[in-house]
Amino acid sequence: MITINTSDNKKVYFASDQHLGAPTAAESFPREKKFVAWLDSIKENAEAVFLLGDLFDFWFEYKTVVPKGFVRVLGKLAALKDAGIPIYFFVGNHDLWMNDYFEKELNITVYHTPQEFLINNKKMLIGHGDGLGPEDKGYKRMKKVFTFPFFKWLFRWLHPDIGVKLGQYMSVKNKLISGDEDAKFLGEENEWLVQYCKRKLASNHYDYFVFGHRHLPLEIKLQEDSTYINLGDWIQYFTYGVFNENELHLKKY
Repeated sequence: MITINTSDNKKVYFASDQHLGAPTAAESFPREKKFVAWLDSIKENAEAVFLLGDLFDFWFEYKTVVPKGFVRVLGKLAALKDAGIPIYFFVGNHDLWMNDYFEKELNITVYHTPQEFLINNKKMLIGHGDGLGPEDKGYKRMKKVFTFPFFKWLFRWLHPDIGVKLGQYMSVKNKLISGDEDAKFLGEENEWLVQYCKRKLASNHYDYFVFGHRHLPLEIKLQEDSTYINLGDWIQYFTYGVFNENELHLKKY
């Protein structure tokens, strides 16, 4: 478990689901600029920054090639990290093919599964949120295929001009990857991430569960001393989480 203690007047920030590149590079460019402006606005008082996945709508790392674009957000993340601000990145279902580019080029830690953090003595379980709980079975099957080493090896043999274009098309169009259901609140009893959190609480206490993936800004009390937070997105809501001293809440940029 990683421990973070904030200094005076410092805060911990959380954001997810920017989906840069979707539906086209031109249409996502204003959102990239807005997200970069937000990163710039928090640099003076950020103790740490958590990015909870789907920063890109499609991402695949060849051995010597990454998708074209996103230089502004990558440059800003590099500047924050160079300024001494820890950044923790969790891969989502759209950037699950991320390997070591962020770690080597930006010195940013990358996680592929949810992780426990202790922030000012508040225990948190943090991750993207895809594939958790008993539901989402279609996606779980798809993820096993997409992350199977042999299929990744086959895809890598496609020329990047073909592979990236194909991946971007599938990411935007395929409902299994970009499902519309993420935009609708299903009711607390039908929200599978809520049910996942409640099951985790049966064996281990967490003050906060922090996830993305659902594209909805949600703050749901699970118990008197435990809260599930979904960060929303940077497509429609432009919401983020901020932990200030001992409480975590959502805000809108």
